[in-house]
Amino acid sequence: MTLGNTPTKTLRVGVLRGGPSGEYEVSLKTGKNIIDSLREKKNYEVKDIYIDKTGAWHIDGISRPAERIFPHIDVVVNALHGTYGEDGRVQQLLESHDVPFTGSRSLGSALGMNKPLAKKFFKNHGLLTPEHVLVHKKDYSPSLLQRIRERYPFLKLVKPASSGSSLGVSVFNSHEEFERAIDQAFQHSDTAIVEEYIRGREATCGVVEGSDENIFALHPVEIRDLSAPGERNIWSYQAKYTDDLHELICPGNFTEKESQTIQRSAVDAHKALGLRHYSRADFIVSRMGIYILEVNTLPGLTSASLFPRSLSVAGITMGDFLDHLISLAIQKK
Repeated sequence: MTLGNTPTKTLRVGVLRGGPSGEYEVSLKTGKNIIDSLREKKNYEVKDIYIDKTGAWHIDGISRPAERIFPHIDVVVNALHGTYGEDGRVQQLLESHDVPFTGSRSLGSALGMNKPLAKKFFKNHGLLTPEHVLVHKKDYSPSLLQRIRERYPFLKLVKPASSGSSLGVSVFNSHEEFERAIDQAFQHSDTAIVEEYIRGREATCGVVEGSDENIFALHPVEIRDLSAPGERNIWSYQAKYTDDLHELICPGNFTEKESQTIQRSAVDAHKALGLRHYSRADFIVSRMGIYILEVNTLPGLTSASLFPRSLSVAGITMGDFLDHLISLAIQKK
């Protein structure tokens, strides 16, 4: 992988974090990790741009409208997650003010956050993805769920149509569990995906664009469930940040063919959605094939996140990765 050069002049870098989503706390941690890494370098004047839960913007602790913040920065490192930060809206704002920023543009971000639409793009590009039906909040009724269970008995997983960090994701086996799962998903989105439950090993794979415009896949991470035989713990929001029921292995214990398929699929998904700079795709490796679940257009960069693990195995420090992202943002705004 060819990383971009470190900027030769001092840049005012705004690290954008917080936001009005359920992933607010994770965004704060991602942002802090980025700020700490950038402040170790001499070529950046780091600005902490914080968006509170009401959507109000602040710079270095002072409340300011966004349009009054932008003239004081040269580039934004986007550390937001979820609603507003990852669905294309903040990207549209930055684009409208001609502010260079890291991560995907508004259209790619919107596609990545819209899971049903992203699935269509995956299928159109020859990627395996679980079958699903949609349940809209306005159409919801217990009888609708009963009809879904009768017609599609293989659908066993529910998740919001637009959220991240596995918020609102549940596996169900009974009608009562199905109702609870739908209700939980509706807390994060007005549309729920009822999806085929694929049994297999969980994997995730990050990709990074090189300065030569090639896209490189990092080593896949295996997410191993450590629960007792017969039990199943999904890689939920709580699991990602609080529990010890999963082991993260990088490189994952996959065959060479499986690893190559995961990496190729992660690159194909990145291209299919028109993403930019970096992303991370989630997979299930099963006996029936390798299924892509979704793509994260702004993967978490906390000390406990998956993406930094893969960077480390590839010999890339967080500081060098951020240098690279900033270089890409400035060159290709």
